[in-house]
Amino acid sequence: MGPLTLDQIQVFLAVVDEGSFTKAATRLNRARSAVTYAIQKLEAQIGLPLFDRIAYRPTLTEAGRTLLGRARRIADESDAFQQSARSLASGLEAELTIVMDSMFPVPPIVEALRAFTMTFPTIQPRVYVQPLGAAAELVLDGTCVIGLLPLIFSDMAAFKSFPLLTIDLVPVVSPDHPLAAIEGTIETHILQRHVQLVLTDRSALTAGRDYGVLSARTWRLADLSAKQSMLLAGLGWGNMPFHLVEDDIERGRLKVIRPADFDPRVARLVMGCAYLTADRLGPGARWLVERLTAGPGPHLNATSMHAAQISGG
Repeated sequence: MGPLTLDQIQVFLAVVDEGSFTKAATRLNRARSAVTYAIQKLEAQIGLPLFDRIAYRPTLTEAGRTLLGRARRIADESDAFQQSARSLASGLEAELTIVMDSMFPVPPIVEALRAFTMTFPTIQPRVYVQPLGAAAELVLDGTCVIGLLPLIFSDMAAFKSFPLLTIDLVPVVSPDHPLAAIEGTIETHILQRHVQLVLTDRSALTAGRDYGVLSARTWRLADLSAKQSMLLAGLGWGNMPFHLVEDDIERGRLKVIRPADFDPRVARLVMGCAYLTADRLGPGARWLVERLTAGPGPHLNATSMHAAQISGG
């Protein structure tokens, strides 16, 4: 079998889509005989008939139907290749890397990425999710171009950052946990008798730091969903983003408690967009930063009503 050409694939697809050799020739601006010859040559090369020519219109054979899907994928990949090449030649990035803090509300970035992919269809987003200082480190070491982070981790000379939204943190416990039976304020000496589930990470930026930790007994977790599952199982108490546990609270699966020393300044977390320097941002990255930092809008307001976020405790 000789090497197939993209032109042969395109002629094959034109005949299928138009339903006739004549219409395919018109679409391709070629003579009908040229289209017929191209198909005959393709069939000779693969050793299989693609069309049954007995009927009035050319009908795909079983082999033709089987190969049609692959032919379309080849044509689609060729189009994507050409689009990507044109984008790269114009200065667009091939890929945009973003890291989200694990507590960053998802709806704002989903909404922004939906608009982004419509504007820049050839740029492939790569999104990482990391807790606490680990997210900031991915921006610092150049792995990610944009970080969606708590501003307490991006407030440094290396970063250019903008606030996006504020989220609230609530201390919760399973209704079966002993702390759930205590109405009103809970003194710290009582909390210290019980395990506090604490979000943590191994990054150098947050090494040795604790946020909102009140108990002397702690279980350290690097995954927010694991922490939520353990809270639901009654293995301890802990602070959680309100937007992640709102449904659990409404359904009675978790109960909000009132630690006496719960610092309201820790309970509110400002999340922002951070990057190293403007000259490192390509056209796509600049567009996304402008979209996210354009000011209050529908894509951000939804997360600021009671969205909660945790920064450690």
